[in-house]
Amino acid sequence: MDLFEYQARDVFEKHGVPVLAGAVATTPEEARAAAEEIGAKSGGVTVVKAQVKTGGRGKAGGVKVAKSLDEAEDAARQILGMDIKGHTVHKVMIAQGAQIDEEYYFSILLDRANRSYLAMCSKEGGMDIEQLAEERPEALAKIEVDPNVGIDDAKAQEIVEAAGFDAETAAKVAPVLKTLWTVYHDEDATLVEVNPLVKTEAGDIVALDGKVTLDANADFRQPDHAALEDEKAADPLEAKAKEKDLNYVKLDGNVGVIGNGAGLMMSTLDVVAYAGEQFGASPANFLDIGGGASAEVMADGLDIILGDEQVKSVFVNVFGGITACDAVANGIVGALKTLGDSATKPIVVRLDGNNVDEGRRILAEFDHPLVTIEESMDGAAAKAAELAAAAK
Repeated sequence: MDLFEYQARDVFEKHGVPVLAGAVATTPEEARAAAEEIGAKSGGVTVVKAQVKTGGRGKAGGVKVAKSLDEAEDAARQILGMDIKGHTVHKVMIAQGAQIDEEYYFSILLDRANRSYLAMCSKEGGMDIEQLAEERPEALAKIEVDPNVGIDDAKAQEIVEAAGFDAETAAKVAPVLKTLWTVYHDEDATLVEVNPLVKTEAGDIVALDGKVTLDANADFRQPDHAALEDEKAADPLEAKAKEKDLNYVKLDGNVGVIGNGAGLMMSTLDVVAYAGEQFGASPANFLDIGGGASAEVMADGLDIILGDEQVKSVFVNVFGGITACDAVANGIVGALKTLGDSATKPIVVRLDGNNVDEGRRILAEFDHPLVTIEESMDGAAAKAAELAAAAK
């Protein structure tokens, strides 16, 4: 789960990361009231910042400096409702102004390839860190972090030295990096990024903007994280799938895909994308029903996919192992019986593995007009793509 900036600021503050005052507003009037309170800490200067879970806010006009209450209210009025890379702005954060001397960059993230954590740090922070990493990679220090040790005094010193900080600044930055590690570790994050991490004219180190991604797999030990979810922005199908404990991700295509096992699902998405090139079709979702899914789980998954208006056909690709093919077939039959006339989209089924003959027999005897049985994955993907294209 990605956090909004204001949520990241609050998490930082909870763990002792130095931040500036900030408040959330959903109307221009609320923004004015927040600016009146917060601006008193910075000579009347505040920053009105769009709260969206994407980058490039500044370039899109979603970040404005206000030097009066009128300017703060007007800025909020301009930003609220703005579309930034497909994200509508429903909230703004009114942040305390800062006298910035220098801008830095720091992040710690999960390095899956090396089964470790990676800290990245640069003396050149700001909006274009991606450009810096591409054009001048030597300016971005990359230091491996042992998950069993984290960022202690020695590791923090290694990071600031690799980034090239002078001794005086390094002594101020290093303790902040240690505290940001605490955020990463204690909140079960997969990403903690500060851009910029600034040194003010007074010489203080402050996290001026933060990005935090939390690991949903750790929700069972992080009950407070549920309150951070953005219900307005949540896709209703993803929310429904979550209620049923289904591993579902909404995509932009028109072929609904169900499979059992993440590896098979990724292969299926690739096959559908390849087959769909000649038909203008592509995957509409990722839905892994798991290795031990029951007929009920199969029915729940099919119900969710058929409820997606973008889906024009469905491809069920199951290799029977723990999940026997006859259970999958019964799930499809049960789902179609439950949905009745509301089921109007063709379903292409490819079964293989444990009890495949029985699964195919069940579907053949059911003889539903929407169901097509294919023996190969490539053939089934091509058929599903063809049917999706024909339904346009």
